[in-house]
Amino acid sequence: MNIRIKKTAKTCNLHDQNSDDIIISSKENIMELPDIVETLCRRCDGTDKNELLGKPKSQPLPSRDAIIQIVEELRAVIFPGYFGTSDINMKNMRFHVGSALDHLTRVITLQVRRGLCFLCDQANSGSPACSVCDTRAEEITQIFTSRLPYIQKMLLLDIQAAFEGDPAAVTPDEAIFCYPGILAVTNYRIAHELYKLKVPVIPRIISEHAHSITGVDIHPGATIGESFFMDHGTGIVIGETSIIGKRVKLYQGVTMGAKSFPKDENGKPVKGVQRHPIVEDDVTVYSNATILGRITIGKGSVIGGNVWLTHSVAPGSKISQGSLNEENYADGGGI
Repeated sequence: MNIRIKKTAKTCNLHDQNSDDIIISSKENIMELPDIVETLCRRCDGTDKNELLGKPKSQPLPSRDAIIQIVEELRAVIFPGYFGTSDINMKNMRFHVGSALDHLTRVITLQVRRGLCFLCDQANSGSPACSVCDTRAEEITQIFTSRLPYIQKMLLLDIQAAFEGDPAAVTPDEAIFCYPGILAVTNYRIAHELYKLKVPVIPRIISEHAHSITGVDIHPGATIGESFFMDHGTGIVIGETSIIGKRVKLYQGVTMGAKSFPKDENGKPVKGVQRHPIVEDDVTVYSNATILGRITIGKGSVIGGNVWLTHSVAPGSKISQGSLNEENYADGGGI
């Protein structure tokens, strides 16, 4: 039996020469719904022993939507009145922040537990509960929430750097509300604290969400000092093992990447190698510069736009492209 589907475009060539209907062989191309469901699930539940997806998960996975919502609520806690409800004043601020944190403590614990279960052998052995993950999730949440004042302090220094480093900024508030670099670094500083607490998956979800809406790609494993400013921001990439000092300023399109990475006997990348740059204090890197490998950019250096750099430079260096040659040509002469 063949199924006929009305052809809607004259350019389609999958049709009978004597008919305007597309011909599809039901024997080769059509699966029944139960077979589709079985095939999709078999590749994800461990039945097929898929090495790419790893072992089957008996516990719920972290919720990307819930984690994004947590970040937005944390943003409202760190900057009360700027995000979330705007009906906050000096009289009710503490009530709003306290209520939000009370709620956040519960939802963060749940998602952290799911993140821990993601890699936990006991949780994925079919056991309905894992006391180790439960206890660890509560401990991590307590430590993380106690770090929120530190995160806020660092972000306020980042905002000050943005205000002082951009003559277009009218007030620091404008940077909080509008600057994609501040949004991206907020997600980074939240994700980085969870990364240091060895929470699986969740830090990457947080940083990649910022990446998707700002174009700024900061791995949560990177170490970034205070008063960090990304002017314009779009296209900036900062790799996992990058170390960036204090008062560093990056312009759009800057890459802090890896030159190469070793592979194991199976040809797979070796994880955890220190492969990204070290940028010392008070460095400025202009747009579209590419800095690759475990090299050091010395304190106070200036790296010009479009520079490709794969070797260390001394403190106070000024690195730029070669000067352009300008010549005058008349009527095509000399070309």
